[in-house]
Amino acid sequence: MGEGPRAELAEKIAGEVALSDDPGATLRKWRTDFDVTQTELAEKLDISSSVISDYESGRRDSPGIAVVRRIVTGLLDIDERRGGSRIRQYGRVLSAGFASDVVLDLREYPAAMPVDDVFDAIDANGLVEGERDRITGHTVIDSVEAIQRLSSEEIFNLYGQSTSRVLVFTGLTRGESPLVAQRVVSPTPNAVVLHGIDEDDLWEHAPDLARVDGFALATCTTPLDDVLDDLSSLP
Repeated sequence: MGEGPRAELAEKIAGEVALSDDPGATLRKWRTDFDVTQTELAEKLDISSSVISDYESGRRDSPGIAVVRRIVTGLLDIDERRGGSRIRQYGRVLSAGFASDVVLDLREYPAAMPVDDVFDAIDANGLVEGERDRITGHTVIDSVEAIQRLSSEEIFNLYGQSTSRVLVFTGLTRGESPLVAQRVVSPTPNAVVLHGIDEDDLWEHAPDLARVDGFALATCTTPLDDVLDDLSSLP
């Protein structure tokens, strides 16, 4: 399949499908992640949409590797035709040296922008105003995977090229763990978004911790796929 982010993403998807206990469900997960309809994929592959539906629902036997590779190629071709946002997202994570199930997205902006603009883009609820009101990038992190798998040095590297960024932590119940874990590194990011919880469910000491460390804090309940899409649409 060649080299580069596209090739590595293709191998990742094909491998997940091949090793999955439910290959159809895994195919469906990736198709929806690429925001491709069954009809669009079927047209690209020049087959009936019912064939895609049958594979995803398990009404057909699990697809062989040749079929999987054809489906994966179709998804990547559609993404490239649309501008390649999913492939670029995966490439940014690869270049940072992290697994894509730990870092879901990482981006440096061409110019600094107000923190509030990013909060507005993902419909986040700002709770604490930070000492620095502009950022130059974002990192979206699966908090459970990060805490379980990364060293303090690797957590530091999550900040990317600059600490002038917003960290979006997902997979939360109260938001305590990522806020405590990030205190092992210095300096802190300019802003933190705790995704998947609202203000009522937030760890009671989170706002105080944000004030002490000087970063802006927000919660966000927007669906994760929408958050990733909204972040990708920022200038």
